[in-house]
Amino acid sequence: MSAGPSLRAVADLHVGHRGNAGVLDEIRPHHPGDWLIVAGDVAEKTGDIRDALAQLAGRFGKVLWVPGNHELWIGRDDEGTSSPTKYDRLVEECRAIGVVTPEDPYPLWTGPGGPAWVVPMFLLYDYSWTPVPGQPTAAALAGARERRVVASDEFLIDPSPFPDAPSWCRDRLVGTTTRLARLDPTHPTVLINHWPLLRDPTRFLRHPDFALWCGTEQTADWHRRYRAAACVYGHLHIPRTTIHDEVRFEEVSLGYPREWKGRGRPEPLTRQILPPPAAPQVRWVRGESGMPRIARPGEPGPYLEDEQ
Repeated sequence: MSAGPSLRAVADLHVGHRGNAGVLDEIRPHHPGDWLIVAGDVAEKTGDIRDALAQLAGRFGKVLWVPGNHELWIGRDDEGTSSPTKYDRLVEECRAIGVVTPEDPYPLWTGPGGPAWVVPMFLLYDYSWTPVPGQPTAAALAGARERRVVASDEFLIDPSPFPDAPSWCRDRLVGTTTRLARLDPTHPTVLINHWPLLRDPTRFLRHPDFALWCGTEQTADWHRRYRAAACVYGHLHIPRTTIHDEVRFEEVSLGYPREWKGRGRPEPLTRQILPPPAAPQVRWVRGESGMPRIARPGEPGPYLEDEQ
């Protein structure tokens, strides 16, 4: 156990995948007062999502959840519904087990590193992260299709009654900015969203076109505008710690076994957000094969982040 409670985070557990089925057993508090952020992509099926969050809620002082794209997918169990309706149902399921959602009042973390508002958000994407800045959206999407880089969201997310995902995204942005503006500015924030708030982390994607489904230009200054002490996200399956405008950004995903078995995974799996850690908790090195991998605890550099 640590000396005091901490605010911790993890994302992209994908517990419905057979290779990740046992990962929940590894996620335990370091202190009885720990809070846990779960930044999306727990699973696709409502039952799997609820059961996983219920297990975690039974261990941590508080659990906060934001949806990822996989929670919004419409599968066989969701026939006859839309993604907004599924999201509403997940919010009710979370409330029934005491898990905080983007629709609930933002809690104030008063433990070490606080006080700070902990802000779970659901913002989606709007195709504004085009491969060429300023490129028309239609041209960017057409180019992605030609290169056969199309997110499964295009087939599995049903945004109705919104005409498309960008329209739903705009609605989420308006509602979230309204709530953020009402927060007591005395305290900093911890901003949580499944998709990154900044485009910069998508530079490391294997397929640059995939950035179209990763966020929106509308949030580029939110870490400054809303006094962020830290920003937490997932989605990219590239766990790392970066600094932008002196604000710490934590990509806290696990990802799929085919990914983490090759490049390693963060240890511990949950990342400490508050109090601020003394040093980056995830560093990357170049392995013997020449491919990047996550450094083991205590492994010396050179670190790839220092080369950028």
